[in-house]
Amino acid sequence: MADNTTSLPQTGLSPSPQAPSASDSFYTWRTFFSILTGSASASETASYFAARDIAKESSDCARCEKQRDWLLQNSPIVRFMRDNINSLGQDINSSNVRCKRCTTRQSGGFDSDFGILVCANQLRNQGHLEDTMAHEMVHAYDHLRFKVDRWNLRHAACTEIRASTLSGECRFGREFFTRGQYKLTQQLQECVRRRATLSVMNRPGCKDDVHAARIVNEVWDSCFNDTRPFDEIYR
Repeated sequence: MADNTTSLPQTGLSPSPQAPSASDSFYTWRTFFSILTGSASASETASYFAARDIAKESSDCARCEKQRDWLLQNSPIVRFMRDNINSLGQDINSSNVRCKRCTTRQSGGFDSDFGILVCANQLRNQGHLEDTMAHEMVHAYDHLRFKVDRWNLRHAACTEIRASTLSGECRFGREFFTRGQYKLTQQLQECVRRRATLSVMNRPGCKDDVHAARIVNEVWDSCFNDTRPFDEIYR
């Protein structure tokens, strides 16, 4: 198969129940209230959430898998993308959409050999999972339809622009209520540019944020206006 289109988030394995992690001491009510009151340090906050993710791994993954299966059957955008991926000779199903605990701050990733990885510990709710699956399914579609080369920054920028535009993750309600972005004009375009630039910045070969922004700008017009397989931006 061709090279992978995006890098998968890093995942972790839970420590053995017989050998508790040293970070267990952070997952306490005391640390929780310290975070609420703003008195916890950045390292204490990070340790608390890392310990929380390990403690809740089974329940997070079980919830993710249940919601994944429901979305594969009932979500209009997920079903539409699945049908179009099927038309290209592949299938997206419960066997290649995997829910795992991730150790990086992202909600998912796509790999041409592995499939879609969903970070169960980063999901807010079923709507967030739906956006994540739709985003990664656009990457899967682009990989099959356009043979994306992950090492080509222009290819990477284009598929990120399309995924953020078509998945619905940049719609006004999502930006307003979950990310604190309150601008009314050009909101969609600014969200897509921001997310695509951040993604390109993390690619090998990208020098800095200025380089990433330039690459995104170079492919913007053609990629933002390319809504395949939709007739127009779905939501």
